[in-house]
Amino acid sequence: MDHLRKLFGENNTPSIPVKELKDRSTKFILDVREPDEIATGKIPGAYTIPLGDLSAREEELPKDETIYIICRSGNRSQKACAYLNGRGYDCINVAGGMLAYDGPVE
Repeated sequence: MDHLRKLFGENNTPSIPVKELKDRSTKFILDVREPDEIATGKIPGAYTIPLGDLSAREEELPKDETIYIICRSGNRSQKACAYLNGRGYDCINVAGGMLAYDGPVE
């Protein structure tokens, strides 16, 4: 458990409720769910990297804009947000995740 805390940080990351995720087309949204979850639908235009692959693929993410991170319920996205914020990215956790999202999916 300490290893995960060191890797992903504590639960003190910035967060917004999913209902406040407005203007989705102008935001960089990162979905950290697994491929089988993504297959059920994702926010249109969202970039996808499963949480387990994040440390190996973080260079694919922009450092010059805010990244809104979403998962199924908000737990994995919180971990991803804490990890990336610790690595110099500007991330916001989307609390409630896709379970609370009621917008369009692709």
